[in-house]
Amino acid sequence: MKKINQPTLMKQYMEKYHLTDYFSQDVSSHLNLYFWKKGEHICREEENNDYLFFFVDGKAKVYTTLKNGKSLLICFYDDFNLIGSLEMMDHRLSTASIQVIEDSFCIGIKQRAVQKYLFGDVVFLQFILRSLSTELERSTKNSSINLLYPLENRLASYLFATKEEPDLAISAYPVFNENLTSLAELLGTSYRHLHRSLKVLADKKVINKTAHGFELIDLPQLEELAADLYH
Repeated sequence: MKKINQPTLMKQYMEKYHLTDYFSQDVSSHLNLYFWKKGEHICREEENNDYLFFFVDGKAKVYTTLKNGKSLLICFYDDFNLIGSLEMMDHRLSTASIQVIEDSFCIGIKQRAVQKYLFGDVVFLQFILRSLSTELERSTKNSSINLLYPLENRLASYLFATKEEPDLAISAYPVFNENLTSLAELLGTSYRHLHRSLKVLADKKVINKTAHGFELIDLPQLEELAADLYH
């Protein structure tokens, strides 16, 4: 995490998401802009998070670690999201891990400033309630995905959500080359089943296996298969 001193960029994000509407008083002096490079964690499960973050730009995956040590994908963040609201309410440790999958920005305010200035702010508390309601709705939906959707759709959703711009030195298409063992855990499946689903997508000419990984050669079909899962 890196604190960024770019007032113009900060103002753009504030105006884009109307952040001042969520407070009845001016708390701008307590707000700062933060940056994470691809692969870094905004927070890790069972660790302290001293900030309330407004996720304003980039993309991140949210996952939890099960008692058997395996990880399970919960959802993706690729739009405005609130991070740390549950932890703020009762001082608990982070309930999930959030890792950015492309360079990302958050506007943050320290938890002690929230407690000092905002716990009595009705406008802010109403915003928190709406956010928690949205989070509960999304959690209810996403918790059923691993049970009700075939792996082919869940895999397509992951591939589409994590795609990057093509590296033309390698391929004219986006290339996926993450560790497949870790991906199988995230999607709640076996390594063998994951390979079968990758072959199904290859047979449908959605992806193409190369020495560099899997080319995503039919993005419209991949998006259709993804069906907006994990969002």
